[in-house]
Amino acid sequence: MEHRVAIVGAGVSGLACGVLFAERGCRTAIFAEETAQGTTSAAAAAVWFPYDAEPADAVIAWALETYRLLVNLARERGTGVSIIELRQFSRTDEIQKIPQWAIPFGARQINRDEVLPAFTSGFTLNVPLMDTTIYLDYLAKRFLAAGGEINGNVRFEKLEDVSPAFDLVINCAGIGARELVQDIDLEPHRGQVAIVPKIDNLSCAIVCDDPPFMYAIPRTNDCVFGGTNEISDNLDADPTATVRILDECSRVLKVDNPTVLAERVGLRPFRKSGVRLERDRLRDGRTVIHNYGHGGSGFTLSWGCVEEVFRLIEKPSAAATG
Repeated sequence: MEHRVAIVGAGVSGLACGVLFAERGCRTAIFAEETAQGTTSAAAAAVWFPYDAEPADAVIAWALETYRLLVNLARERGTGVSIIELRQFSRTDEIQKIPQWAIPFGARQINRDEVLPAFTSGFTLNVPLMDTTIYLDYLAKRFLAAGGEINGNVRFEKLEDVSPAFDLVINCAGIGARELVQDIDLEPHRGQVAIVPKIDNLSCAIVCDDPPFMYAIPRTNDCVFGGTNEISDNLDADPTATVRILDECSRVLKVDNPTVLAERVGLRPFRKSGVRLERDRLRDGRTVIHNYGHGGSGFTLSWGCVEEVFRLIEKPSAAATG
């Protein structure tokens, strides 16, 4: 594949694209306003689980493809990927159903005596966890080692502004695609987290999607408490939300007054008509592949979507339109 490739966006989707293009011999450069720990991806809890993204059938297929690759990365040192038990709980009277796709992964119903007092039921399975403080840097270093180039503090008004020296453009702009390609289907689903010190005896990820939405994700050096999921483009940390997150997570885990090490806010790029993963042409005739709108599943879908990008380049008729 002989292309000069420009990737717009340096979150997990842009970095994953960059790695595969560069390692397959393409001259590849990433352009973004924010890079590394300044991206929306850096604010993510980054536990593998399909969430807040459509369409379901395509999302599950991409997620499963990503799962297989992440399991391999978890065997390597320094990647920031590990395998963790995820416990998905419900607050309703109905038994939490195990998704069909999760059964082959050994998912099982949580026994009544294992259900935390705040919940009524749940299921458990082992999934990859990406520690964003390590994993994003690992991807960036891998990309650079393959000859890639990262350009920060770059803002394009439109994709045609990418230098004509690049014959292929990959749009991984996330929520930035609202302005970049005037996509009115994109909604910013605001997520706020509080980073706290490691919690004694918390070795699994705790998640509940029922109101009040919460999760607690133990990482290598700390723990991520969340969360929120509201339509807003406000990137400022809300002290009231932090208090609410701490109160709920502390109540569920029975811990007292954890210290807040940091507060992070990210905008999940949810697309009402589904993930946009398709081949297109710019007004100047160059090929562009759109790869955005992953909602809360950016890490979960990343590698599967990159492989789909390659399939779209090789077989234009196979384009998946969201």
